[in-house]
Amino acid sequence: MENQFKKIKILFTIPNFDTAGSGKVLYDLAKGLNKNLFEVHIACSHSNGAFFKDVEMLGLTIHIIEVTCKPRPYFSILRRIKPFKNFIQKNKFDIVHSWHWSSDWTEILATRLGGAKFVYTKKAMTWGNIHWKIKSYLSNFIITINEEMRNYFPYKKGQKLIPLGLDTNYYNPELFDKNKNIAFRIITVANLVPVKGVEVLIEAIKELNNNTICLEIIGDDKTQYALTLKKYVNDLNLQNQISFLGKYNDVRSFLAQSDLYVIPSLKEGMPMALVEAMSMAKPVLGSNISGVNYVLKGFHELLFEAKNVKELSEKIDIMYNMSKYEREELGGKLRTYCMNHFSYDKFIVEHEILYKKLVN
Repeated sequence: MENQFKKIKILFTIPNFDTAGSGKVLYDLAKGLNKNLFEVHIACSHSNGAFFKDVEMLGLTIHIIEVTCKPRPYFSILRRIKPFKNFIQKNKFDIVHSWHWSSDWTEILATRLGGAKFVYTKKAMTWGNIHWKIKSYLSNFIITINEEMRNYFPYKKGQKLIPLGLDTNYYNPELFDKNKNIAFRIITVANLVPVKGVEVLIEAIKELNNNTICLEIIGDDKTQYALTLKKYVNDLNLQNQISFLGKYNDVRSFLAQSDLYVIPSLKEGMPMALVEAMSMAKPVLGSNISGVNYVLKGFHELLFEAKNVKELSEKIDIMYNMSKYEREELGGKLRTYCMNHFSYDKFIVEHEILYKKLVN
């Protein structure tokens, strides 16, 4: 009888809360789970980054621990995973849910030997090497976040598409003053690495040759890629139109003051920055790649061919020439779409159902 009312003990693992949007999704999931049913712990490798302080405010137990190791040499792998395996056993976790982006499978091996079930969320579109196949085979369950990902595991019964959810009460344009700017403001938010394709957007601004259009780029502007982009902007003589604002954990006020959000990525899993912009009722444009086209499934006219500067500039020009009313109407439709398809409440419920099913 006692076991019937025992909370399910779950450990979320993630490399850190400093570099990717998935940390915010994990935060929302850990916050939203029913604490009468689940005892939630978090493990990450370090406490760097401003967002880590927000995670601490949840009041959950956070463990600073390495949960992965290099698989080679294979003959010593059992010895090297032993610390994490012992950690699982000592704390008697029922489930480990990994938000690690890589193909590492040492975390799974330690978890399974430690007596817990293992779930991972497939975040990125990388696939193909033997390590991904080992990771998928050893996992008790795989959560995918767009439709194409499901094709990676044709023989895996333990998998389900659960789109990432967003708190649309938090990402709500009614909480902010409306944009009153004269200039037409475009915004993009990204972890500034080459796969984000920001140079395509910069080239589209150059192509438009319209000095009343400005672009604001939010993301860590100290990366090598960001420094290369800054030089490119100077070389194109666009420094009066294009600004690098640096990294912000809360971008809602910037979105509220923008006219258009653009995501020119070359590869994505499910871009939450795009969902955030849509939830803030902003018109958006996105490259026609997996992940982005999944989020914009009902709005094919808002997609452009990846790397196609001319098509992107033409679509920006269409947005520019819309009336303010037309842009607001489109933004309202995008927000409604988010509320219906990327519901935070549904996201939480789907995970709770899965965890209970795994344990029972």
